Formats: sequence, C-alpha cells, structure tokens
Amino acid sequence: MAAIKSVCVVGSGYMGYQIGLQCAYNGFPVWFYDISIEALGLAIESIAGVLDGWVEEGKLTTKEKENIITRIHTSDNMEEAVSDADLVIEAIPERLELKREVFGQLDRKCREHTILATNSSSIRISRIEDATNRLDRVLNTHFYSSPWRSSVVELMRGTATSDETIERAREFMKAIGMIPLTVLKESTGFIFNRVWRAIKRETLHLVDEGVASFEDVDRAWMCLYGSSIGPFGMMDRVGLDVVLDIERVYFEESEDEDDRPPAILLERVGRGDLGIKSGKGFYSYPDPAYCDPDWIRSG
Repeated sequence: MAAIKSVCVVGSGYMGYQIGLQCAYNGFPVWFYDISIEALGLAIESIAGVLDGWVEEGKLTTKEKENIITRIHTSDNMEEAVSDADLVIEAIPERLELKREVFGQLDRKCREHTILATNSSSIRISRIEDATNRLDRVLNTHFYSSPWRSSVVELMRGTATSDETIERAREFMKAIGMIPLTVLKESTGFIFNRVWRAIKRETLHLVDEGVASFEDVDRAWMCLYGSSIGPFGMMDRVGLDVVLDIERVYFEESEDEDDRPPAILLERVGRGDLGIKSGKGFYSYPDPAYCDPDWIRSG
C-alpha cells in the first residue's frame, strides 16, 4: 500500500488554509489551488499570521517556521497544483453542483492512484462520487476548525470506497497529527456535526421565535459549560453564509419545515453580515462583546 507523500488542497479559504497548514507543519509538501489569486494570497497571509503567533509563543523557532513555508506552494492552475498529489482535499463552498464540477475536473487531471476527498461538513461523498471514474478512491475527510487544536478528522466512505483508500487516508491523518474517526454508515453531518447541528438548529429557532436573545443563549452556554464562546459566536466564526449553505442541505434532504433555515439567519446573510470575515454577524468584530469579561454578567 503506497503511502501518501504529497497533498493538494483545493480552495484556500478558512478551512482550506488550515488543512494545508496542518499538513505542511507535519512535514508534507502542500499545493494550494484556487481560482482566485487574491484568495491564495490571503491564505498565505493567514498561514504566516498563525506561524508568527506560534513563534511568539515559543512553539516554533524562526528556522522551523521558514522550513514550513518552503513546503507550501500556490497556483491558480489546477493541472500544475495536482500534478504530484497523492491526495487532493477539496475545501470549497457547500454547494453540491460546484463540488461535482470540481471533482469531475480533478478526476481528469489527477494521476490514476490519487485519492480525492471532500472536507464537506454536510454533503456525503456518495452525492459527488459519480462525477468521477474512481469510485474506489473517493471519501469524506471532515476536519474541524483549527485542526492543530481540535485534532479530530472524520472519515466516511462512498458507495464503493475501497478498504485500501480508507487505510491510506487513515495512516496519512495519523502522520499529520490527527485522530481519525470512522463513520460506520453514511450520515449527513457525520458524528459530531450531527450533535452540533441539533444545537445550532434549536438555538437559531429559539431566537427566531422570540424565546430569548442570542446573547442570553450564548451566556447560558458559556456559563453552564465553562466555554469562552457560545453557539452564536461559533456560527460567526464559521461564517453565517457557510452555516446557511449547510442548513439548506439538511432542508433539501428532509423537506421538513422544522429544518427550513430561519429568518434570523437569512436576513443576516442577505445584508452581508457573515460573521468574523465581514466584521459583523451576530456580534461585531474584531472585538465581540462576549470577549469582555464583564459581558457575561451584564444581561
């Protein structure tokens, strides 16, 4: 069984750059592919910012930082970016047809042995796989934000994913410091996100129905669980547009009115309040109210 030695991350946004950094930090050469040169530049800036922070905290030396950066490459040419990849991880927006289009392109441009993975947080690989001719070499590899801290990755098969593909992916995840968890049967939301989705849905509806303010929902969560952030702060961090895309996936699958994205989310996304990345979501950034030590008792 051939080990994975090089990686390409398709999509250099919030999760894409973090996945690539986790790979490069652990010694693997990484190519980032994105259709946007600007997005690639922002990804490199974000990576540099994280690495600078680690140097300041004494977790890295300057030399180690420089070595990590030398393992990172960028391109807006897909063929160049995937030419040596043993594993390609797609991290683009949660839109099924877009993912299918990209997987079709990857299938044509990647080498025969290359594994194609999606980091989708809601779309099962079985809904994407037939855009390729390699059904045995596709899977979900679902990372969570800041993988160097939340070191879990969930692996889920498609309808024909081979045992070898799963094992190659599992060994690679261990090599980059991740804890691979196996989803034993197809599940929209995988393991943890099914739990998080229930919390997210109920908190959104609590506020949408006028039962409580989003601030008090977060205060309850933070007090009861000793957390520094609540569900609405977490949604801001993910990006409310991403949250909306995910909620739409659940609604399209279930057609249950209880799963319909609530107005409170639609309105914010509609006016461009997307969370941290836009400077405003449920909270205002870069200094959200919940970071004030006195805020939690000021309700």
